[in-house]
Amino acid sequence: MPDAGVPLEDGRTAADVEVALRAARTFSAITAESMAQAGDSVTLPQLRVLTLASGAGALNNRQVAAALGVHISNASRICDRLVQVGLLSRRDAPGDRRQVQLTITEAGTRLLDAVTGHRRTVLLQVLDRMTDAQRSAVTDALAAFTAAAEDVLQAPHDHLP
Repeated sequence: MPDAGVPLEDGRTAADVEVALRAARTFSAITAESMAQAGDSVTLPQLRVLTLASGAGALNNRQVAAALGVHISNASRICDRLVQVGLLSRRDAPGDRRQVQLTITEAGTRLLDAVTGHRRTVLLQVLDRMTDAQRSAVTDALAAFTAAAEDVLQAPHDHLP
């Protein structure tokens, strides 16, 4: 690892990256704990599919593959598992029986709500340990970080290892 104070590009330092990595690990730990608290064994990719389905109304395997950055066969297997355990439902798309529509079930919504609720509770506990000024700074920084991350995640990833 480079020295934390060594400039990288545009004034960034290795310490900046390390802080972001620590935050990412913290968010991942909160998500993992939330998934465990929900009591069902779903993987993070499966949780992402449920999240997508909760906002999209109906998805197909191609959309899931694109959102997860995986081959359509992998997306299909992930969705098949969610259908098998009753968290997603599958039906033929109206007008094109070659396509399927995937929608979140009530059980899937309850699971997603439980995971999200636990994350919300933990994040509130964390924010409660901060001063008003710290909370404001974190909120502003995370809003900017999220916007930048969305731009990066929507861009082609041919340049990433």
